[in-house]
Amino acid sequence: MSRQIEGHLELRRQEIVVRSPMRGLYTAVAVLCVGPLAAGCGGEGEAAGQGEILLLPSASAGPEPFTASTVTPGAPPALPPVASAPKSPSGGGVTLRTLSGATPGLYAGTQQVGDCDVGRQAGLLAADRDKARAFAEAAEVERSGVAAYLRGLTPVVLRADIRVTGHAFHDGSAVARQAVLQAGTAILVDQYGAPRVRCASGTPLKAPVAARTAMVTKGKAWPGYRADRTLVIKPAGQPVNNLLLVSVVDSGWIERPTGTDGADDARPASLPPVDPAQVFADPGRTEQDGAVDSAGAEGASPPAQPPAAEPQPVPPAPPVGPDLPAAPQPDLPPDPVQGGPDLVEPEPADPGPGMGADGGAGADPAVPEPVGPEPVEPYGPAPEFPAEGDVLQR
Repeated sequence: MSRQIEGHLELRRQEIVVRSPMRGLYTAVAVLCVGPLAAGCGGEGEAAGQGEILLLPSASAGPEPFTASTVTPGAPPALPPVASAPKSPSGGGVTLRTLSGATPGLYAGTQQVGDCDVGRQAGLLAADRDKARAFAEAAEVERSGVAAYLRGLTPVVLRADIRVTGHAFHDGSAVARQAVLQAGTAILVDQYGAPRVRCASGTPLKAPVAARTAMVTKGKAWPGYRADRTLVIKPAGQPVNNLLLVSVVDSGWIERPTGTDGADDARPASLPPVDPAQVFADPGRTEQDGAVDSAGAEGASPPAQPPAAEPQPVPPAPPVGPDLPAAPQPDLPPDPVQGGPDLVEPEPADPGPGMGADGGAGADPAVPEPVGPEPVEPYGPAPEFPAEGDVLQR
């Protein structure tokens, strides 16, 4: 038994020696993939690509597609500049910027034209039982509900490269893989604005997963591709009734109701407070709620806090006591008008030792209570007086 164990350990040592020269290459190629979601690497995608990130050009079906392309021919969108992602605070590459699926101008489209033929997509899956079953499993819907699921999605076009978990149809099953979709890719999004189907291949899409190992990119990069300018799209916090798209024709705004194919498009009644060309240029528009780009909130500077108000000095109150002259009555503000806003009373201060409940000197049982209208308390805290018998320190 001990010889078998020693033989196994020797085999493991040999494997390490053989593989270790490649590690430097992997790290050099995938330096932007180190760290959590640095390129959204690893996780589920390792089953299909063995540590790969697949680059998918907009017009390519990619390897092992689910269906033929259902993309509607049209003009490509104007691509705006995309700011680079910040470096990870841990020094392990970059942290991908993340935007909500409800971000105005995140997607593009053509007025009253669906960028993907949803009916044809449903028909292609219905014609292949195995692919329909695999699609339903990856999309986490019932097999009988695939067509209804597709008709509830909205066709749009990407305006930036995004990271996703795609799927390959391999040996009758959907196998997850990490991928980057090129800007200009037609996809279907759900009611939260999250990518769900790639129209060029019928591939189910899900959110990317974090990296567990060093990754390598597979496929030819397109002009302008940079890993640190790849975005992650997270579902909006609540359902989106209308997506605000950028027109591929005139770069104006289009309001597309979710779950429609473009037939109900309209110009928005009020324009978003952002220029369509600047949606991705400002890193400050990145989501900062700590639940999106795995380290985005940690790497960001906290918002500036307004300066605290300077404390106002309180004038000392004139002394009041049985052997001292009465304090002059201050001018009091008029009584509030009946029916006006409620006024909030300040919390009374702690009277402290040797003080009465009203902030004055301790009650003397030999002095009778004054008769007459109750004196008005002067502004500011009353000073403390020494009790009888106390020795004053000079």
